[in-house]
Amino acid sequence: MNLSLWLAESGLRNLPLEELVDGFARRLAASGVPAARIFLGMNTLHPMVLARALTWDRATGPATRFEFQHAEIGQPVVQQSPFAPMLRAGTFERRVDLRQPPSADEAPVFAELRGLGMTDWLGSIFPFGELLPGVDGPRAHEGVGRLWLVCSVATDAENGFDETHVAALREALPVFALAIKAVAMRGVGQGLLESYLGADPASRVLAGTVQRGEVHEVEAVLFYADLRDFTALADTLPGRELIALLDDCFDCMVRPMGRRGGEVLKFLGDGLLAIFRTDARRRAATCAAALSAASDALDLMDLLASRRRESGQPTPGLDIALHVGAVQYGNVGTGSRLDFTVIGPAVNEAARIELLCKQLGHPLLVSQAFAEAASESRSHLMSLGRHRLRGVREEAELFTLAG
Repeated sequence: MNLSLWLAESGLRNLPLEELVDGFARRLAASGVPAARIFLGMNTLHPMVLARALTWDRATGPATRFEFQHAEIGQPVVQQSPFAPMLRAGTFERRVDLRQPPSADEAPVFAELRGLGMTDWLGSIFPFGELLPGVDGPRAHEGVGRLWLVCSVATDAENGFDETHVAALREALPVFALAIKAVAMRGVGQGLLESYLGADPASRVLAGTVQRGEVHEVEAVLFYADLRDFTALADTLPGRELIALLDDCFDCMVRPMGRRGGEVLKFLGDGLLAIFRTDARRRAATCAAALSAASDALDLMDLLASRRRESGQPTPGLDIALHVGAVQYGNVGTGSRLDFTVIGPAVNEAARIELLCKQLGHPLLVSQAFAEAASESRSHLMSLGRHRLRGVREEAELFTLAG
């Protein structure tokens, strides 16, 4: 099969990236292009991840993957990439004869390639989007246009690439980039959706669960958290300091959840709503995981407050309510704007319980339903008696951590 046709079909079928790169490299070799090593990297729209990269080697295949965080943009591994000056200058192709002595300002990767026996290197940049006229480097009008693919092909052939090899690469690489774009954009979209919706809602949206009112009932532990006295701080702290503090507080709340199966559904101003679904494990185990996550979140907030107290900075408190019950999980909203969330009486009750934390003097309150379901953790809970929840007819017995 013609290489370009195979690439087009692979992109349309969303062939996994490793298979796509390996298949491309093997077919290049079969066509007479002596590719020994291929590198490709692509930036993302993820709020934490700057770029992802993959290296293919003739001996090992696509064996090495890299991920670079936004915070690493100033690190040598990023700034000393041979693609960094190309991106800055708007140079979309560069060839380096590795048989020649290194130049004084040569990128460190070329010394590594010489050590591996490489003799020639061809690097290319493919912007995803329309270029702005008169602006250096890959730029674009829309967000997706800020994406680009960098790709290099190196050979260990004694005389490097000849002109027929270079011509073949120049013909094949744009189609290869298009196939990579077709495969990678789904990953970019999923990463972006996960950042704003959460992993499970993102997967459901990508699977087609997008109709308004499309919900289903699930049983879950509800984790409802809110910062105490944050409004007062908001009136005194400059905007950037306030956002930085809020991010630190959210980090304390969310970090313990991921490793225990919790998922944040939404941030509510200075609070959040998360769930621990019980469909994959027993209710008691789910309650134990949620209780551990809540306890760890409070400990992390104490550490944050202690650090900030050393420099005279105030820190809000954290109140958490845990409840368990059946909720409606899915799409709610209007025809033009939907939200993937949970609704139901259990959500309202969790919010009402959290409001009593300050009044009762405990940063963690759990409902009677939670205490009854948490058979593995029952010995760690103590009753605070019965209390009236706003808008709920019957008084409810509430619990907190013993000791």
